[in-house]
Amino acid sequence: MKYSSLLFIVSFFLISTNNFAQQKTMDKQSIYQFTVKDIEGNDFNFADLKGKKILVVNTASECGYTGQYENLEKLYQDYKDQDFVIVGFPANNFGGQEPGSNKTIASFCKANYGVSFPMMSKISVKGDDEHPLYQFLTQKSKNGEMDSEVKWNFQKYLIDEEGHVSGVYESKVLPDGPEITSWIEE
Repeated sequence: MKYSSLLFIVSFFLISTNNFAQQKTMDKQSIYQFTVKDIEGNDFNFADLKGKKILVVNTASECGYTGQYENLEKLYQDYKDQDFVIVGFPANNFGGQEPGSNKTIASFCKANYGVSFPMMSKISVKGDDEHPLYQFLTQKSKNGEMDSEVKWNFQKYLIDEEGHVSGVYESKVLPDGPEITSWIEE
C-alpha cells in the first residue's frame, strides 16, 4: 500500500509539473500575433518576420535623440542581409516631439536620414491609449519575459528569432553600439 501511494504521489507530481511547464510556455506570447499599419497605411504582419531578429524602436522627429535615425539606418544596412530588421514606431508621447502626420514623418525620415527600414504609422507607446503591441513589449504578463516602461523616444526592444522579447535598451544606448551589435551577431 505504501508503494502504490508513493507511486501515485510521484505520478501526480510529474503530471502537475508537466502541465505547469506547458501552461508557462503557452503564456509566453510572441510578437508574431500582431499586424500593424505601416507609415503608408498598409498592413504590416510581424508573422512575416519569423526567424529574424527584430529591433523595435519608438521614434520622434524633434527629439535630442533624433540623430539616432542615422545610427539605425547604418545598423539596418550592415545587418539586413543577416536575418535582422528594424521596425520604427513614431510616437508623440514625450514632449510633443512627433507632432507631424505619417506623410510628414515619412518625408522627414527619407530626406534627412535616408531611412529604408520599415516605419509604421504613428502610435502611442504608453498611457491610456497605449498600442497593444507596446502593451505586449512592456508587460511580463503578455510577453512572458519582463516588465518595462518606455521612458523616452528611441527606446529599443530586442526580439529574438522566435518572436520573444530578449532585451530592452534606453534611449542613450546607440542602436549600433556594442550592446546591440553583439546581440545581433550571437
